[in-house]
Amino acid sequence: MKFFSFFYRKNKYIEDVAEQGIEYTSYYQDSFRRLKKNNAAMICLSVLALMVLIVIFAPWISPQDPNAQSLKDALRGPSAQYFLGTDEYGRDILSRIIYGTRISLSVGIISQVLATAIGVTMGVLAGYYGGYIDSLISRVMEIFAAFPELIFAMGIMYVLGPGVSNIFIALALLSWVSTARLIRGQVLQLKQKEYVEACIASGGASFQIIVRHLVPNCISTIIIMVTLGIPGAIMSEAALSFLGLGVQPPTASWGSMISAAQSYISLIPLYSVLPGLAIIIVVISFNIFGDGLRDALDPKLKNQ
Repeated sequence: MKFFSFFYRKNKYIEDVAEQGIEYTSYYQDSFRRLKKNNAAMICLSVLALMVLIVIFAPWISPQDPNAQSLKDALRGPSAQYFLGTDEYGRDILSRIIYGTRISLSVGIISQVLATAIGVTMGVLAGYYGGYIDSLISRVMEIFAAFPELIFAMGIMYVLGPGVSNIFIALALLSWVSTARLIRGQVLQLKQKEYVEACIASGGASFQIIVRHLVPNCISTIIIMVTLGIPGAIMSEAALSFLGLGVQPPTASWGSMISAAQSYISLIPLYSVLPGLAIIIVVISFNIFGDGLRDALDPKLKNQ
């Protein structure tokens, strides 16, 4: 009954507002309206949508098999058969860049989803319960934050071994601390709100308070952290693959392509330039879109 009464009260409020000649817009509708006014963010969103389409339709838009070797065509420049040339094994560079998009976006998104799940859980527990639980989680966060990021990721990959699935784990362990710290701070503020104190005083279950009141009020922050964390994960994956600790041959990866192209940069510059350009485009697009999304979701900037 509470579920239906909530929607009844909401619909009644919308009707009352409409009778007064005021257009009702929810928080997220208003945020999306402001996001659409940010031209740079919308252009970057279009670029990212194009990248997603490339990931989905890679088998159909790729002109060649990315792993098919033709040694007689090795290190050739752009031609009708190979639009962007070939690598040292005669593999089509364009096809490998297209399939490399799959690796970069999947690593960026999945690792950040895992990092967010860990970070939100740790941050909520530390902020809500406080005391020795907060102290313990804070000490763990300090230990993880003490190591340089790339060296820490390299150490994890040395232990787990190279591979895409292990990259997910390494990058998730690398970036959960910043999310946990931010969520912990928000939960500490939300605990002081009257409605949360009323729930606690009335004997509400801790799990119910966390799920119904604390986490939903952190959704905007979580969305922003995921969006801004993806480019860092993409860069880390490219660095690990460049060093030979990430995606293993013959799987196409932008980082491994740049690493392999070092010896042939004078013969075919496109071999190293194009994967690097792809990384730059994706990282800049995520950063600009993330900044625009942060501004759109910030209620303090509503009237600016």
